[in-house]
Amino acid sequence: MSSPIEGTVVVITGASSGLGEAAARMLSARGAKVVLGARRSDRIEALAVELTEAGGEARAVTTDVTDRAQVSALVDTAVKAFGRVDVMINNAGLMPQSLLEHLKVDEWDRMIDVNIKGVLYGIAAVLPHMTAQKSGHIINVASVAGHRVGPGSAVYSATKFAVRTLTEGLRQEVKPHRIRTTIISPGAVATELPNSISDPAAAERMNKLYDEVAIPADSFARAVVFAMEQPEDVDINEILYRPTNQAY
Repeated sequence: MSSPIEGTVVVITGASSGLGEAAARMLSARGAKVVLGARRSDRIEALAVELTEAGGEARAVTTDVTDRAQVSALVDTAVKAFGRVDVMINNAGLMPQSLLEHLKVDEWDRMIDVNIKGVLYGIAAVLPHMTAQKSGHIINVASVAGHRVGPGSAVYSATKFAVRTLTEGLRQEVKPHRIRTTIISPGAVATELPNSISDPAAAERMNKLYDEVAIPADSFARAVVFAMEQPEDVDINEILYRPTNQAY
């Protein structure tokens, strides 16, 4: 019996590592046609070759999600190559945590550009195609930090709260077009996300947490698969999960 994922066209941002790479691998193994977007061209091109050689269909498009034109080009590539786009996974994100008093304003700006505007650009690029199809699934990546805030995570948490708010508003608006929406909020997952933290104290705290409790990135991929494999009349709107040992 074939998987409902087989043959679907999936666009993934932040696909060069971590959550995006894990999702690309698992979805391709289940027969999805994946279009990979990330700034690191060498990584997504190598991944696309690997997935293709394994019998899948994959495309790589260098994409900076802070550039709306590049995000549009990513989605357009999927439509030109495969005739449609069924799933958009807005995954690209940064987490340079620090106390507000340290005034890392450039990092605040970058988080807003990637974590919020990048998601909006993904929605803007894919929505016309999905409304025309009268079908589709938009999966936005939030975080446990989109449910809780602590010292050092004020701006990052604000961006992830924003992702949840935007996705809930989107959910309500796209019902006439039979488009599904899912927010996935992971806890500590073993990715390169902590590498973006420049503040020494925040980096030490976060690396300690990840060393102690982080779980593999395929945990996220399984959440994506669960949401996608539901029957058309079932819309999984939010998944919040943590490592079993994570208290935060």
